[in-house]
Amino acid sequence: MAYADPHISENSRPVIRQLDDSAINRIAAGEVVERPASAVKELVENAIDAGATRITIDIADGGKTLIRVTDDGCGMTPDDLPLALSRHATSKIDGSDLLNIHTFGFRGEALPSLGAVGRLTITSRAAGHDAAQIRVSGGKLDPVKPAALRGGTVVELRDLFYATPARLKFMRSDRAESQAIGDVIKRLAMAEPSVGFTLRDVSGGGDGRVTFRADPLSGDLFDALHGRLAAVLGREFAENALKIDASREGIRLYGYAALPTYSRGAAVAQFLFVNTRPVKDKMLTGALRAAYFDFLSRDRHPAAALFIDCDPTLVDVNVHPAKSEVRFRDPGLARGLIVSSLRHALAEAGHRASTTVAGATLGAMRPEQPTATGAPRVYQMDRPSMGARSLSYAAQAPYRADGAPVPQGDDNAPGFSEFASAYSGRVIDAPAPPHPAMAGQAVQEDQPEPPEQRAEELPLGAARGQVHENYIIAQTRDGMVIVDQHAAHERLVYEKLKRQMAENGVAAQALLIPDIVELSENDCARLLSVADELQKFGLGIEAFGGGAVAVRETPAILGTVNAEAMVRDILDELDDQGESQLVQAKIEAILSRVACHGSIRSGRWMRGEEMNALLREMEATPHSGQCNHGRPTYVELKLADIERLFGRT
Repeated sequence: MAYADPHISENSRPVIRQLDDSAINRIAAGEVVERPASAVKELVENAIDAGATRITIDIADGGKTLIRVTDDGCGMTPDDLPLALSRHATSKIDGSDLLNIHTFGFRGEALPSLGAVGRLTITSRAAGHDAAQIRVSGGKLDPVKPAALRGGTVVELRDLFYATPARLKFMRSDRAESQAIGDVIKRLAMAEPSVGFTLRDVSGGGDGRVTFRADPLSGDLFDALHGRLAAVLGREFAENALKIDASREGIRLYGYAALPTYSRGAAVAQFLFVNTRPVKDKMLTGALRAAYFDFLSRDRHPAAALFIDCDPTLVDVNVHPAKSEVRFRDPGLARGLIVSSLRHALAEAGHRASTTVAGATLGAMRPEQPTATGAPRVYQMDRPSMGARSLSYAAQAPYRADGAPVPQGDDNAPGFSEFASAYSGRVIDAPAPPHPAMAGQAVQEDQPEPPEQRAEELPLGAARGQVHENYIIAQTRDGMVIVDQHAAHERLVYEKLKRQMAENGVAAQALLIPDIVELSENDCARLLSVADELQKFGLGIEAFGGGAVAVRETPAILGTVNAEAMVRDILDELDDQGESQLVQAKIEAILSRVACHGSIRSGRWMRGEEMNALLREMEATPHSGQCNHGRPTYVELKLADIERLFGRT
């Protein structure tokens, strides 16, 4: 099959033409309005720039047949309406400085582009002026006429892409387009906690169905942001998120980042904002991934909502048609701030693990079948008093054959110990319950408190037993903790090895014959620019003339290394992420394996003091809440949840 030559023919010289405004606007719409979600983004951002405190978005058929945005912003006068539909007409900049931008929009392209590919109607009223309405359909502008509106602006877009029907063939299903619109609104809702958002699907007519709602929040920045993130991302994220607030050289980073044990299978819960503008920037997401580099396996991704505030002149937002990418004047400063701030927050979190771990554990326990009416079975149970419990303990104590109670401390007494060999579990000594005669008496203030009881006040509590020679059972003040002894000790040893490496450095082994790697001149220059960083991890490289580099040293801990393959892998990471952590990852993988073999093995019998020592070391060691692969090292169950499992409500 013959194809037309896409290039200019030698026989016919093309003629340069000036396109009309309609064609120009349709071309601009192809850049700005990719899909209905893009149109919603532009219109909602205009509403936020207008000072709106409540914004309502109505869509039908995934935004293909109707998008209506209603706001209570400052509105426009009748004279402003025709100008708003002119290309490159805007109230947000004066054109003298394209870097000092404080608003979402500034190009003045969105409204005329939407009017060129759809049927656009704008009704608006500014304070002290009458309401007015203007319509544009396929680029054809109607005159302004009076309208009825109390205030604000209503922008209605119908039949998107009707003027360019070829674009409709590339639209996805109504459900997929509606989901994309919801994602856009949620990102803007996170950026503006003080603004209320309501998204309704009015397909089929009527009042429609509210698919998302976020009421405006006031008060402290972090309180409002935490409340908005809980509404958008869910209560679980809010419960397991760490507060981030740091500044460096005029750039401030704030927001919330989730614990490593609250990770996701894909990068779907990563939200980044620059001067409240939602962005999808490769450099920023790479910094986020680098901060969690040592806590998550490669198939897990962190969850975070991070905001960067800086002087607008320090960042260029005019580098992408949809303004979704930005360019920092000093990208290293922004990246370093993200990495250091997140790592500091994760270190301060210490042994803390995600609450979703306990939720998953409770969910795995099969509840009792509900009653015939479908309601869960409820038991009316009173909590016994101390005296009743003491009498119960005495009644359950073992007796001799003659019926006399066994004295306390008699090792030859028959009892539950005869079953110990049948179960892989054991119990360590706990304080004996008070004698029934002492149940009603107050404990003297000068009487020392048993050490186990004091340990219960600590975060991980006091060890009470070991199950299957692998899991430590500890009692806390209001629940219990189950610890994976091998995973926990593995993390403790790993952190100790990393500290030793940071203090003493990485030993390098010199190659008898340096490996020469041939590269392009650009790749060679890029690799040599990070030579000092690589030297810290024992990889010594230097220029060898032209585009070649000589690898003279490799990390001793890695043993025999394919130097050329490592160098090319480092270059691939530099191209993809702007930095390389390949050598560090390989070294820390070795440390992780060393920690695994040097830690307490599963199946080892531990004494009570050893278990308590492990718990105390976990409390004092950062990142001990997850193992080297991001899995939790312990599960905490609250007493209220345990009682609910047994119907004690």
